[in-house]
Amino acid sequence: MEQLQTIQNLDGSTTEYTDISLTPGHLERLLRELFEQHWREIIFGPCIQGAVFEVQLTEQPKKIAMFDGYLTVDVGPWHFHLCIDEHKDVPVAELARQRQVARAAFFQDKRSTGHVLGSWGLRLWNGLGEQMITIFFPNPYLTDAQKIRPEPDWRRLTLWQQLRQRYAGTAQGIASVAD
Repeated sequence: MEQLQTIQNLDGSTTEYTDISLTPGHLERLLRELFEQHWREIIFGPCIQGAVFEVQLTEQPKKIAMFDGYLTVDVGPWHFHLCIDEHKDVPVAELARQRQVARAAFFQDKRSTGHVLGSWGLRLWNGLGEQMITIFFPNPYLTDAQKIRPEPDWRRLTLWQQLRQRYAGTAQGIASVAD
């Protein structure tokens, strides 16, 4: 069932998180769906204070595989790994706990000023509470080329809403900044 947490940010914006169950296989199914079926629509990378890496794929990943708790997304000339399940090939159990996803949540950022009044995505944290990856979904305030739209297109939230409903058990409907 839906569990919401709202955070008040230093800049006056808010971030609303909807947690995802970390039952075995659940997060893998979600990430496979994103990177196998929706790779054209998402932008992803580390997103921490002072640094945001916005990676947008130009072709479908060559391979997505699981090995020893790590999901590997291979894009050809480069790849990345995310520890999303039990990691056994480590000499100290505490390291395995620190590396593995401890929290996954869909989020909605809301701002009252600026041209882009929000963003919608998915975020993963490891056992130390550090962000591992942020995946941004299509934004109603931006075009596919990341240019500001004259008017928001709320239909661009459909993928975020569908996946949030399927993987976090939320009610269906389009969330706007006014919600």
